Amino acid sequence: MNPQAALIFIASLMLGTTITISSNHWIMAWTGLEINTLAILPLISKSHHPRAIEAATKYFLTQAAASALVLFSSMTNAWCTGQWDITQLTHPTSCLILTSAIAMKLGLVPFHFWFPEVLQGSPLTTGLILSTIMKLPPIALLYMTSPSLNPALLTTLAILSTALGGWMGLNQTQIRKILAFSSISHLGWMAIIIVYNPKLTLLNFYLYAVMTAAIFLTLNTTKVLKLSTLMAAWTKAPSLNTMLLLALLSLAGLPPLTGFLPKWLIIQELTKQDMALAATLISLLSLLSLFFYLRLAYCAAITLPPHTTNHMKQWRTNKPINVTVAILTTITVMLLPIAPMILTIV
Repeated sequence: MNPQAALIFIASLMLGTTITISSNHWIMAWTGLEINTLAILPLISKSHHPRAIEAATKYFLTQAAASALVLFSSMTNAWCTGQWDITQLTHPTSCLILTSAIAMKLGLVPFHFWFPEVLQGSPLTTGLILSTIMKLPPIALLYMTSPSLNPALLTTLAILSTALGGWMGLNQTQIRKILAFSSISHLGWMAIIIVYNPKLTLLNFYLYAVMTAAIFLTLNTTKVLKLSTLMAAWTKAPSLNTMLLLALLSLAGLPPLTGFLPKWLIIQELTKQDMALAATLISLLSLLSLFFYLRLAYCAAITLPPHTTNHMKQWRTNKPINVTVAILTTITVMLLPIAPMILTIV
């Protein structure tokens, strides 16, 4: 892609995200979401492969429907209450429609079908943007409207997302699809706590974004897209593969890695809210996704191919590891000891 064009699209993404998260008026928030959608489409379809075009089409149709629902929800609220302010969303029907719209934008169950397909059809760097930056505006809208949302509905969506995200990722061999189902599962953890402690949702999202960025950029460095190529990629950059193993275990939420922190805090908060059953259920369901993280980690660093593979052994690269990857993997692995300091900030 032309560097000038890429710069325009990335700048538009940043602009759309900034407009949405900083707006008070529903029309401005909707405008930011539309700019975001239009800016990401060329990045998804830049390879001109039929699968990329299909992914861009699916993404456009889903996001257009979700944006229309956001507009419909805000107009219904304005009609009934006379308020266009995002924080003044009080009408029950508007809250229900908005929850459905944001669930569609994020890829929460039962509106999740588009996300794995779109991620599979996109390049790794675009997949990273879809999994992190593109999730920020909808989560910001949820954060601003959280006092008005229906806790029972969000808890149901969250538990279903964690269950399906773990269950559907078990049988996948394509790494981008596995990461898509991982994202759906993590969104369940964010959705269950948004009504009770919105700041915890933001903390969870930030840490998830860092861990996912570390994994996507590592895979982009080693040019790995499937489990079979991941098995043969250990020779290319052994130290990077070791960090990939730790980043995957961190994303799974195993102590003493960074990913354990948000899960621990969310379970603690749910228990305080007398939701011990929901906390137990979501913790047990996250064991499903733990299985495919362990399988990825196993393929990344522990096994050699058990038979004569069709893949040639990769030459070890002398290319230095990107500083961004080094910083992100360090944060992904080593943030738990400073949890008290993070909590004072949050």
